[in-house]
Amino acid sequence: MDSMSQKVRKAVFPAAGLGTRFLPATKASPKEMLCLVDKPLIQYGVEEAVNSGIQNVIIVTGRGKSSMEDHFDVSYELEQLLASKKKTEMRRLVRAISELAEISYIRQKEALGLGHAVHRAKDLVGNESFAVVLSDDIIASKTPCIQQLVDVHDTYGASVLALMEVPKDQISAYGVVEAEPVEDSARPDSLFRIRNMVEKPKAEDAPSNLAIIGRYVLTSDIFASVESIEPGAGGEIQLTDAMKHMMQNRPIYGLKFEGKRYDAGDKAGFLKATVEFALERQDLGPQFREYLKGLAL
Repeated sequence: MDSMSQKVRKAVFPAAGLGTRFLPATKASPKEMLCLVDKPLIQYGVEEAVNSGIQNVIIVTGRGKSSMEDHFDVSYELEQLLASKKKTEMRRLVRAISELAEISYIRQKEALGLGHAVHRAKDLVGNESFAVVLSDDIIASKTPCIQQLVDVHDTYGASVLALMEVPKDQISAYGVVEAEPVEDSARPDSLFRIRNMVEKPKAEDAPSNLAIIGRYVLTSDIFASVESIEPGAGGEIQLTDAMKHMMQNRPIYGLKFEGKRYDAGDKAGFLKATVEFALERQDLGPQFREYLKGLAL
């Protein structure tokens, strides 16, 4: 069946990176397992996918990432211990993690780029459209960001990227799009057809202030495009290059999503997310807010 005629049921999580920006914390623990308040980063992404109607999660892992598999697996010993201590709610929380979704794992044996990581999931995805989630990007939104992209895909039958306006002095850290607005009454001033993508341009060379962030819905054509391109800098196969190749034959849209994105792959961004997510918690927010007020800043 044509991938464009199907609902998006699967999400790919590239998670084989070394997380060097968080050393020494990531020397023996995956970056994706760093906790934002009391949940690992990757769990936020999986929950967003599930809340967007995703049924199957495919995590592309590497060496030393087994704790992610353990986290989403059943922990009978822990559940029995919690049950024996009458900690019913805590046991429910632990069990719920293992029941979030059907999760599969596949290895990326070498760090050969994001495009290569996505391609590793080809056999598990098959001829379907699918989401790609970078768990470094934590997005707080009323409607899950992936759901917003899926809605566009369902309307236009095409790949969709999440876009965000970025200040000029930060634009060189992102992939940036050249795009034209699309008239869409359901998404006024938010939907674009992408004409080109530029990876980390200088501020004066950037085609716009719209940057690509870590949420995608892609048609299965992306796999053939990954196979058609040459490796780029450092011998890596870039997803951006594959999308540019795919754009020669298929339209790609960009959606300026509703919500707030935190770059949890950056130490400062991780700390900001921690503070803001803690303040939103009913069980932590009031006490934490009072603590912050007392700091001599």
